[in-house]
Amino acid sequence: MEAPPVALFDSLKAAKPFFLLAGPNVIESEEHVFKMAKHIKGITTKLGIPLVFKSSFDKANRTSSKSFRGPGLEEGLKILEKVKATYDLPIVTDVHESHQCEAVGRVADIIQIPAFLCRQTDLLVAAAKTGKIINIKKGQFCAPSVMVNSAEKIRLAGNPNVMVCERGTMFGYS
Repeated sequence: MEAPPVALFDSLKAAKPFFLLAGPNVIESEEHVFKMAKHIKGITTKLGIPLVFKSSFDKANRTSSKSFRGPGLEEGLKILEKVKATYDLPIVTDVHESHQCEAVGRVADIIQIPAFLCRQTDLLVAAAKTGKIINIKKGQFCAPSVMVNSAEKIRLAGNPNVMVCERGTMFGYS
């Protein structure tokens, strides 16, 4: 049975030494996502680290318009729902537009706001209204103190379950 957002939020806050949001950046295929979920869960279970599986159905902020973006909302959510049921894992995925929040909220346990969109009021409020945990990635253009305002937008929309994270390290050479 799926944990309510408050129970999951409390368990993540209490995780020692930490919890992990991990998975492939984008859903490349159902087979790949299942392989990754099984492998990552095996490692985190062995180490006693709580896992929230993360993958994106659409990477809308790719540098190149020719880059693969993912399977899209409908197909991507079907795949994430299968991962959730098969591996008994909470799911986090990101949204880029307000109209995606309701559908994503029916599958994901945590809705992630991408760094580039971390101050977009309409998106933050739409995500908050799902009642799910909201994870806001800190924009690279924001001082850490600015993120208090983004988190407050979630709370003022009636959702106290908000977390903020730093962006991961990216390595790329051209």
